[in-house]
Amino acid sequence: MSKTVKTIDVKEVDQLVKDGALLIDVREEAETLMGYIEGSKNIPLGQLPEHLDELPKDQPVYISCQSGKRGEAAVQLLMENGFEAYNVAGGYRAYAEQCQPSQSAAGDSAGNTDIGSITPDRELNCSGLQCPGPISQVFQAMNQMKDGEVLEVKVTDPGFIADAKAWCANTGNTFIGSETAGKTTVAYVRKGTAEKQEAAEGQGTKNKGATLVVFNQDLDKAIASFIIATGAAAMGKEVTMFFTFWGLNILRRDEEIPQDGKDFMEKMFTKMMPAGPKQLPISNMNMGGMGAKMIRQVMEKKNVDSLETLMANAMNMGVRIVACAMSMDVMGIRKEELIDGVEIGGVATYLGKADDANVNLFI
Repeated sequence: MSKTVKTIDVKEVDQLVKDGALLIDVREEAETLMGYIEGSKNIPLGQLPEHLDELPKDQPVYISCQSGKRGEAAVQLLMENGFEAYNVAGGYRAYAEQCQPSQSAAGDSAGNTDIGSITPDRELNCSGLQCPGPISQVFQAMNQMKDGEVLEVKVTDPGFIADAKAWCANTGNTFIGSETAGKTTVAYVRKGTAEKQEAAEGQGTKNKGATLVVFNQDLDKAIASFIIATGAAAMGKEVTMFFTFWGLNILRRDEEIPQDGKDFMEKMFTKMMPAGPKQLPISNMNMGGMGAKMIRQVMEKKNVDSLETLMANAMNMGVRIVACAMSMDVMGIRKEELIDGVEIGGVATYLGKADDANVNLFI
């Protein structure tokens, strides 16, 4: 039976951290690119069970995530293992809204602008889309706009405003303001800031990249991989995804490809492995493929992009997709069996990009 999760208000967090309290951010590493609570320690929720021995039982442990949901799960886990734990109500989104005026100011220099007086240069309707859909579309729209132009964005995702402010602060754009009517929010973003050019000159190109090694073929992990890659690309990072061994199956075409020239073992690999996104299993509750179909149905109902759409969006945003040449050879996969737009490369290709990146993930 689950215990009641104890919470703290976001306004208490800074003082607790200042006094030496342990605050754990259970979001994925890539999510922290959009901002984090100063002094927090990043341990993704999926990795938390492996780190329980490192946590103190003689003092409270505080948990933060993006909106509070994953925090509840983390606190439950800690309490079941004898820890005194508290969840930060509302997570980082609430903290950014209420406790980080400086971050909002960095991307919201026109915070007092009369919304009704704004005449946008371009309009974008993202109603019904869930994260990372709206931010991805904002990124693509802004790339086609000139400095100083204003983008109007209509959304129904309740977390978009906090994410948009963080995105603006990290990409050198300006969050002007927003207004909400019913379930729809209209936000205004201006391309560029007065300090953008100076900041760009000082930053140079160091640590602009993000690399992901995709080793797994599970549908849910493939979806997570492309969501992270798309989000990183939207933040202005140069993203490289390196697919190796079972991860190569994500990139396979789903149509029948002639197997001429393959030996017996290569043909067996081809027959036994899933061919492309539509045949991928999920890591839990696969149930002979029923679980994967259920996940797809739920995603469609919730207006979450399919894996195929996520892959296409990532490529359109400039994400570099690299298939491991050695793994292809071992598993008998030919280049013509892979979808269009995939590069063939070796470990040096990955390591060269990883050396210039400040985000490196293995999935």
